Amino acid sequence: MTVIGSSALAPIDLRTAQMRNRVVFPGHTTNFGVDALPTQRHRDYLARRARGGAAMVITEAVRVHPTSAGRDSTLGSYHPDTVPAYAALGEAVHGEGALLLAQLMHAGRQAAGDSARTAAWSASALPWTHGGPVPHVMTADDIATVVESFGTAARRMAQAGLDGVEIHLGHGHLLQQFLSPATNRRDDAYGGTLENRMRFSREVLAAVSAELPDSMLLGVRLSAHEFLPGGLEPDDVVEIVDVLRADFRLDLLHVSHSAYVAQASLSTQIADMSHGPAPYRAFPRRFKQAFPDIPVIGVCRIDDLAVADELLDAGDADLVALARAQIADPDLVRKTASGRADEVRRCLACNQACIGRIEHSLSLSCVANPAAGEERLDDQLRKRADGAGRSVLVVGAGPAGLQAAVTAATAGAEVVLIDGAPVVGGQLRSARSLKGRERLGVLVDDLHAAGLRLGVDVRLGVELPVDAPDRDARGEDVPDPATFDHVVLATGAASVARSLDGAVPVGVEVLGAESAAAALEHEVWSGRRRRVAVIDDEGSWIAAGLVEALGLAGHRVHLVAPAPQLFAKVTLYSRAGLLGRLQELPVSTHLARRPVAITSDGLVLADALTGAGGGETIPDVDLVVDLPARVARDGLHAVLTARGLGPRLLLVGDALAPRSLVEATYEAQRAVLHALAIPVPATSERRIDRSPDREEHR
Repeated sequence: MTVIGSSALAPIDLRTAQMRNRVVFPGHTTNFGVDALPTQRHRDYLARRARGGAAMVITEAVRVHPTSAGRDSTLGSYHPDTVPAYAALGEAVHGEGALLLAQLMHAGRQAAGDSARTAAWSASALPWTHGGPVPHVMTADDIATVVESFGTAARRMAQAGLDGVEIHLGHGHLLQQFLSPATNRRDDAYGGTLENRMRFSREVLAAVSAELPDSMLLGVRLSAHEFLPGGLEPDDVVEIVDVLRADFRLDLLHVSHSAYVAQASLSTQIADMSHGPAPYRAFPRRFKQAFPDIPVIGVCRIDDLAVADELLDAGDADLVALARAQIADPDLVRKTASGRADEVRRCLACNQACIGRIEHSLSLSCVANPAAGEERLDDQLRKRADGAGRSVLVVGAGPAGLQAAVTAATAGAEVVLIDGAPVVGGQLRSARSLKGRERLGVLVDDLHAAGLRLGVDVRLGVELPVDAPDRDARGEDVPDPATFDHVVLATGAASVARSLDGAVPVGVEVLGAESAAAALEHEVWSGRRRRVAVIDDEGSWIAAGLVEALGLAGHRVHLVAPAPQLFAKVTLYSRAGLLGRLQELPVSTHLARRPVAITSDGLVLADALTGAGGGETIPDVDLVVDLPARVARDGLHAVLTARGLGPRLLLVGDALAPRSLVEATYEAQRAVLHALAIPVPATSERRIDRSPDREEHR
């Protein structure tokens, strides 16, 4: 895809600065901080996106007060070294030609203050989720303290030489908790009427404006819609902005949506692949229409510059914020501008390594770009990795194998990639066929295309049987692993059939994940309503995707899980929306249960915690989709090790241990780079069979 005359690449004049294009890298949590200060890792990460072409970079939320610091790895403005730390960040971003704004925020009730050992603060004593911490109801003195902290933060960002600040009024954080009637139950001067609910935000903007020089930009980030009963809707937020702009100079309106609650609203904030591109573009459009003189930033699932152009050309926004898209490929802008849009590594909108890792207080990463957040280390490894004159055999063309092949070829190695299947993709071949999970195929397609561009010799329908790894199942010659410098085994994982009491009754079908997905894809059950029990031992997207696809196809689904909660391995940011969608489908759940038998009466369950059984039966089941824990396919590794090839072998992805896409691509890239950084002694055995009569699939 080539974007010619892209509107996103056109410059734009803001009040105090010119942007070289319309692309923003918006704020998002990374967990790279130390003592609530930006680090070298932040500088490398943000500067890399600026070097890739983003014209404006906005920091992740800078907490203005310790009561907002849920953990030390987030950023704050209250440390004595705040000014030099942010000045260094500004120098790194400015050095790559982009503007840098600091996003100032207090999280309110969802920041339990674990780092500072303080209580959560909010407008009212309403927890953000069932079982969440009940916040302290802020007093007038507390409010004054936070107002002063916002002003101090703004002053320090000015001293650090940043180009502006963005005040976070959205995403269900503290200021929105006061603005929204859904979370503000106060009866004092800060609650009740809209004027009172706005008082806190007005005081914050006054304190910030008093500290900012005229040369700095002042923006606000908004939630145009909370998607909550009794919450803020677009007309309400337009009225709020209309009041604020009368008294304060607003240079930018960054229009987002949602509230931080454990409901479907949260899932809209970082819309995953179940949504289409730019699903909430109507919100910036509403504010652009209401405030044509204020530059508006559109955000959320703007996957590439083609989608960005749609918003800009329609007048929905003046600027476009691409977060995950530029995490996945920091060179997205430059590649597109140079006519290489087809080389962009696309975001999957999977939420697995970005917000999914953040949820567990881990540092941000990316399935599509394993180097995200580790730019300096990745650069060092790539400089040391030398594939020139080396040969690499990759066994398995799933995500891990494809990533390994691309990494090795990029480093200059000659690479042969084999797989017994007729197409690449591994387990993603079936996963991408499920309704709502199609975008998983983006990873396979992009890696496959990159490998072919780099000259990877892709041989499909060729496999190394464990019992005879020098010949495939048809007796044909296969590449001999002993002739390669490195052999990457990315053979994936398999499910072991579950043992249940008794024989499977006539009329009951038992399938695994791939067979069930294939049946759905090919509409094997078209016109027939199956009564399905899905047995989920893993709690991942494997079961989640199948359950939703089966429900969407009209089948009656019973989900059986031994865990006490649903889909524990799916990030909350996606799970909340997923569960909301399942409520609209013919899906029932049976938690903390395990199957013990299939009888003519149905699937018999036992209590997974106590082992007590026989008390619950799912009647009339005619299809069981069994998803037991997977086991690594590592037999080939043992055989080749026994042949003395152990030092050459790299076991990656599910073949090492069944996990997720996050580990598959990261592990493959890192293992190959480390291997190619170690000198390999010359050997007379090394060769690559490139006979002209060999059929190659490219």
